[in-house]
Parts: sequence; structure tokens; C-alpha cells
Amino acid sequence: MAERKFFKKILSPFIWLNILAMVIIVTLLSMGLRYGLDIYTHHGQTVEVPSILHKSYNDAEDMLDQLHLDIVVSDTDYVKTMPPDCILEQSPAPGEIVKPGRLVYVKINASSTPRKPLPDVIDNSSLRDAQSRLTALGFQLGEPEYIPGEKEWVYGIKCQGRQLATGDRVSVEDQLIIQVGDGRRDMSQAVTYIDSNIYYFGEEEEEDEEKPQTSRPHYRRKTEASVEQRAEVTEKAQPAPTTSSFNKVDIPTVSTTPTPPPAPKPVKTE
Repeated sequence: MAERKFFKKILSPFIWLNILAMVIIVTLLSMGLRYGLDIYTHHGQTVEVPSILHKSYNDAEDMLDQLHLDIVVSDTDYVKTMPPDCILEQSPAPGEIVKPGRLVYVKINASSTPRKPLPDVIDNSSLRDAQSRLTALGFQLGEPEYIPGEKEWVYGIKCQGRQLATGDRVSVEDQLIIQVGDGRRDMSQAVTYIDSNIYYFGEEEEEDEEKPQTSRPHYRRKTEASVEQRAEVTEKAQPAPTTSSFNKVDIPTVSTTPTPPPAPKPVKTE
């Protein structure tokens, strides 16, 4: 009885219809994956990359669009002799065989000079190190300006008369002047930076105060003098007395009332 129910369920058309639907779906997915990948990857189709160097961006975009290639700007640079938006570099290179839909990366010429941040070379590097780092970034350098300080040590950078700081964006066409020490300062002496033209080293030098010149005393030859002359000279040399120089003295008061004369003594007569 149980076997009959089992075979009845297996031979049910509902189960076989489900199995057939699953087989059809798997077959369609396999065929779509195979042919869809060929269409998506352009299997068997190739395109030769044309040369778009030194062409304008719009012209290069039209040329690549006709070949079913896409253009993408990856970077910009500046060349003074080339017009703006001119193609300077391309990747893939001209003549390479690629498939349609491939991205072509290009570098175009900027319309103005690029401005780059100034690296940390002020009071942090020697003259040779600063020159190599600035030159590698594309900056133009002039003759160094020597100022009092440690020899071959960078104290500042100027551009068009303006003092620069680390991180300032400067055009690569502007000339930079490196302010470097000339070795006229002791290594242990501190430097205090004021501005682009003034430097103080260590403690400020105090100006010597002008001391008043006193005339030397003139000595006369001693001569014999009389006692009267000496007394006269002594009186002249002594200063005049002032009221403040006298000590206070208590002066007794004197009565102005007249006293009667004493009575006369009696005279004895014999």
C-alpha cells in the first residue's frame, strides 16, 4: 500500500513539470552567460588606437568616439609652447590593438601655470637638499641670497620680493630665491627671524652710552701766602650760612617792667 502511494507521487505530472522548468531555466542561463560575455567583452573585435598627441581635447574625443573608444583625463601639466587643452600624453600608446569600449587616459595642457605647495625646507634643510627638492617639483630657482647665519643652512625663501612660508602655493614659472647662511654666526648662537630682510642673532647689542668726559683738575704751584691772604681765601671758600643750618636755641624772655631802686641805707649820727 505504501509502495503504490510512493510510485504514484513520483509519476505525478506536477513533479515532472517542475523538473522540466528547472532544466529549461538552467539551459537558458548557460547560453545567456556564454553569448552575453562575448557581446560584453567584444570577443573577436579589435580596434587600433589612433594617435591623438598634440590635438585638442574636442578633436581627440571625436576621433575616439568614432572607434567606440572612451577618453578620460587623468592628469594636467603645463607647457608654455603648447596651446591649452592640448593632448600631451596618452595611454594606451598609438598603434596598440584594443577592444572597443576601452578607456584611453590622456594628460592635457593646462590653460594657466600650475601652482604647487612649497615643501617644508625652510629652517629644515641645507642648501643642496632644498635645491634638489624644489627642482624635482618643477620650481625655478635663482641665485641664493646669503645672509648672516649658519653656513649652507636655509633660513627662508622669497618669491617676487615676498617672503614665503611652508605650504604656500607658488606658480612653477615664478623664480624662487633661497636665503642661506654665509657662515658668519656661531653654531651655538640662536637666530630670531623678524622679516625678510632683518635678522637678530643672540642678544641684542646694547649701544654704548656716551660717558661724559670730565676735565682733568688743574693744579697750581703752591706758594707762600700771608696769614691775611689765607684767611681771605678761607672766607671765600666757606658757603654762606642758611637758616636751615642753625640749630634752634631757646632764648629766655626778658621782662621790660622796670624794677624800683633799692631803698637807701640809714645813716647813723652820733
